[in-house]
Amino acid sequence: MDQPEALNRIAFELGPITIYWYAIFIVTGVIIGLWIANKEANRKNLPKEIISDLILWALPISIITARIYYVIFRWEYYSQNIGDIIKIWEGGIALHGALIGGVATVIVYSKKKNLSFWLLVDILAPSLILAQAIGRWGNFMNQEVHGGPVSREFLEVLQLPEFIINQMYINGQYYHPTFLYEFVWNIIGFVILILLRRAKLRTGELFLSYLIWYSFGRFFIEALRTDNLMLTDTLRMAQVISILLIFIAISLVWFRRAKKIEKPQTT
Repeated sequence: MDQPEALNRIAFELGPITIYWYAIFIVTGVIIGLWIANKEANRKNLPKEIISDLILWALPISIITARIYYVIFRWEYYSQNIGDIIKIWEGGIALHGALIGGVATVIVYSKKKNLSFWLLVDILAPSLILAQAIGRWGNFMNQEVHGGPVSREFLEVLQLPEFIINQMYINGQYYHPTFLYEFVWNIIGFVILILLRRAKLRTGELFLSYLIWYSFGRFFIEALRTDNLMLTDTLRMAQVISILLIFIAISLVWFRRAKKIEKPQTT
């Protein structure tokens, strides 16, 4: 059998400008997420420009913090290749780094605009997990965020399309499509969060539900991946963060309900 040919990670070129599929999927996720968040903000009677204005600040800050986070845990390489630090089109954006930057931006923005931080992150939560799902296809095009070696037969048993199976053939070996596992997990999470909007949750609990759902799935998917950012020789950073986020989110739900900090929302 002929060796499968990988898909071109370059979408198109405009003179000296090269547009990568990675960037297209990231931008697509942001645009769709922004549209969904704007509709929810309008339903909550927030000013029309609030979400767009917030994203204008949060997006670049999140990309920067996501890259910084990744570079820190790959410093052994980047210290010897300083010029590669800016090459985000080649991949290397850590979700937890983006989350840190995004949450910090919302905290500052909510104080500046005298808005509820918890209301804003509730509005953004479904958009965030959907954008993450779409963005994983950028990792697919870059042939990254994959798991350990598997056989072609294993991938065929999963009933995957031929183009996914072929793209998982990297340097003479097939690999777990962990990008796809996370995509599916996040799409299910998106649907759940949209349904939870109809439930009588307290303000902030939709975002906390997102943290719990995403972190639970990420913990197990991370165990399959081969590109882990490591805290120690044996501790995967994403798994440590996932456990912490689940603990923090559940604790906040319990504490805020016990103290009756927020009343259930009306839909």
